[in-house]
Amino acid sequence: MQISSVNDVKIYNLSHGKSLPEWLSDRKKRQLQKKDVDIQRRIELIQDFEMPTVCTSIKVSRDGQFILAAGTYKPRIRCYDTYQLSLKFERCLDSDIVAFDILSDDYSKLVFLHCDRYVEFHSQHGHYYKTRIPKFGRDFSYHYPSCDLFFVGMSSEVYRLNLEQGRFLNSLQTDAVENNVCDINPVHHLFATGTSEGRVECWDPRVRNRVGLLDCALSSLAEGTEVQSLPSISALKFNGSLTMAVGTSTGQVLLYDLRSSQPLLVKDHFYNLPIKSLNFHNQLDLVVSADSKIIKMWNKDTGKLFSSIQPQSNINDICIYPDSGMLFTANEDPKMNTFYIPALGPAPRWCSFLDNLAEELEESPESTVYDDYKFVTRKDLENLGLSHLVGSSLLRAYMHGFFMDIRLYHKVKTMANPFAYEEYRKDKIRQKIEESRTQRVPVKKLPKVNKELALKLMEEGDDEAEEALRKKKGKALPSILGDDRFKVMFENPEYQVDEQSEEFRLLNPIVSKVGQKRKKKLRLLAQQAAAADQAAEDEEEPEGRASSEEESSDDDKSWVEEVREQRRLLREEDRDRRRQRRKQADRNTVLLDREEDKGEKTSNMAESKKTSQPQFYQIKAGEEFRSFKDMAHKQKLQKASLEDRLRLEENFGISNMADTAVGSKQLTFTLKKSEQQRKQQQLEHEHHEERKKLRRSAGHLSSGRGRGRGWGGRGRGGRGRGRGRH
Repeated sequence: MQISSVNDVKIYNLSHGKSLPEWLSDRKKRQLQKKDVDIQRRIELIQDFEMPTVCTSIKVSRDGQFILAAGTYKPRIRCYDTYQLSLKFERCLDSDIVAFDILSDDYSKLVFLHCDRYVEFHSQHGHYYKTRIPKFGRDFSYHYPSCDLFFVGMSSEVYRLNLEQGRFLNSLQTDAVENNVCDINPVHHLFATGTSEGRVECWDPRVRNRVGLLDCALSSLAEGTEVQSLPSISALKFNGSLTMAVGTSTGQVLLYDLRSSQPLLVKDHFYNLPIKSLNFHNQLDLVVSADSKIIKMWNKDTGKLFSSIQPQSNINDICIYPDSGMLFTANEDPKMNTFYIPALGPAPRWCSFLDNLAEELEESPESTVYDDYKFVTRKDLENLGLSHLVGSSLLRAYMHGFFMDIRLYHKVKTMANPFAYEEYRKDKIRQKIEESRTQRVPVKKLPKVNKELALKLMEEGDDEAEEALRKKKGKALPSILGDDRFKVMFENPEYQVDEQSEEFRLLNPIVSKVGQKRKKKLRLLAQQAAAADQAAEDEEEPEGRASSEEESSDDDKSWVEEVREQRRLLREEDRDRRRQRRKQADRNTVLLDREEDKGEKTSNMAESKKTSQPQFYQIKAGEEFRSFKDMAHKQKLQKASLEDRLRLEENFGISNMADTAVGSKQLTFTLKKSEQQRKQQQLEHEHHEERKKLRRSAGHLSSGRGRGRGWGGRGRGGRGRGRGRH
């Protein structure tokens, strides 16, 4: 179920959500309902309330028990019983249905107008009779007093079929080329037809004469409207004895009083689409009009919009359940939508539980899906110590982070920082106190955060204010200190400028010199303005111009020297850090080698005797000789993988830094092995250990004891050769 609100009117879409396939077993459906949140929140008001492909029209019987819908493909009619909340029957037809009507109070008498000019009658048991009209039909209406069916279509004639006599009667000849829609007034039974030329012709069925003609095309056009073709009539509906609503193909709805030829009200949908359906809601004096995009509910007296519904698929027809706030729509979609609007009226008797459901939802507003989850980034996970949960079901990847359960987040947040609430409370109290202090006489003082920056901005603001007063025109630009967009920079300690960082030390000489240049330029402009006021006629260049340029060139050289000095200091500090890291690495290397020597001492006794002789190494140009152990460690590192080398450098604190004018940059990455690779590596290790235990000594195969056993004479080959020689 989906809840929307337009103009403070709650609209409940009862058909929203996933529909389960029919071929699923009951067990599988129950499993899906347990896992899927959308299926859990779905309300299946009427079972199988859908069509195979498209639904074209929908109606409710006069007794309110049956809902009939026509659709395709294949062409069919479906009847739903509201008392059983399920499908009662389904009948397939030979061709698509253009329009249908219910002649009885229930489903026992139905009339269908097909796209191939056939008119088909159905009784309670099924198909009853089939006949044909001369021209393709578009709409029809039933006149109850005379039992006549009036058919309009691609002809100027209105065909009459009398169901009591079972024969066609004389047709009504209109002035139109084609007729699109028709309707009969329920009070005085006036017959009206809408033409393709934008006119409405009214006929009296008793005398079969035309009694009125309305030109709706010109009335629907406003002044200055560009029209490509003349609007035709696409919808027609009577309300009471005197009110008639007319819908045009350009998206306008006109309300008429039958005693006047001018419309009382013209309502535009602003979609330039034909009006599909018109209905009246008499309890609230509303008109419900629909085109293929939107359903609008508006007051019939003032035209003020009450609410609107915009489904996801195009609309073919709408039907309001009598004396209720329920609305059915036939769409260009298999699913037929069901909307419940409590503001229009109560729920029908067969689904009265919707009123209680709506009241409960209003008391406790439904939370969206994302209210139950918290979005966190990788940095947040590292701060909370939850990096090991990446890839598990507790985290769902989304964009540049993850969604996690809000309850888990609050629990971990409380464990990671148990005093967070106390700190938050103290900050709020401090903010309240500072807000109350602002009502007192303001005292010019520096903020607690970024005091030096604030002092610098204050001085620059005073200089600009003085300059603006000297010029006596214009206003000084607002200061950053007085701008609400930057006030957090002087209140939140996280925005404190770190003056010991490399970025600040490299950029500070440039910024400071730029500020000094700006101040000097302001002073120079002030001097020039004062000199111009004293001697306006003097056109010579003010004195000191060349000296200012020389000073600016000297300033440029001075800040370059300061940047070089800062670079030199940074290089020295970096060199000292590298020396300390190298010493620490040497200590770790010696300890590592000792542990490796202890482990390999027992297995390599024979090799150690051979290698006891002195070994010579050649030192390459540019290398610094420290110890043989270090060279052996370097050789081991060269044979190791990139991942092992990076991990060793990370443990020893060795890293490559690239210094630039804007700071240092470092690339860090870690290669992780998958679970399958780790298992394969463990199996190989166990296999090697097992082979080591099973291997046999090969000392008897040394060169001093002659050729092997195969050449001695004790083997089979040796005995064979011995007999041959004897």
